[in-house]
Amino acid sequence: MRKVTAGLFHSVDGVVQDPFKFQFDSFDAELGQGLGKMITTVDTVVLGRVSYQEWAQYWPNASQDDDFANFINPVEKYVASRTLTEPLEWQNSHLIDGDVEDFVTELKSRDGGEIAVCGSISLVRQLFFAGVLDELTLMTHPVIAGSGRRLFEEGDPLNRLLLKDQYATSKGNVITTYSLRKD
Repeated sequence: MRKVTAGLFHSVDGVVQDPFKFQFDSFDAELGQGLGKMITTVDTVVLGRVSYQEWAQYWPNASQDDDFANFINPVEKYVASRTLTEPLEWQNSHLIDGDVEDFVTELKSRDGGEIAVCGSISLVRQLFFAGVLDELTLMTHPVIAGSGRRLFEEGDPLNRLLLKDQYATSKGNVITTYSLRKD
């Protein structure tokens, strides 16, 4: 069975929204190398509508020398949206037909590499709390963002996670990967 992963940039105070506002001075080569390593096992990406629309405007026009652009543009992309319609303009992008949890669960049973949920805070939350997400990586930057949407909110149900991996970069980023406990 394929694994479903999500990785989010994160501030010390838990903000995951608009990381470009707080990560610019702490994004280092080691973090870039870690991201590069993560995407080598991914052959399918799942995006929410907002992330899809933002990324579809940027990544097709990004430099051909950008490793992430060379990954994200040709990779198979599935988009969860109630408002977009086919055909989607960005290459290899398809709308998810029906319930997203059922679709991703079925996608896990197909042959292939890892499935990465990219960006898409609401979608990460939905798949996390439904138990469909297998691993969550938080790339915590040494900054307090002060405001913005957080991944977890007051009133969320109690969930226990298992630490799979952690390391720090020279600029103080801490990359922590958890698996979801299924007991």
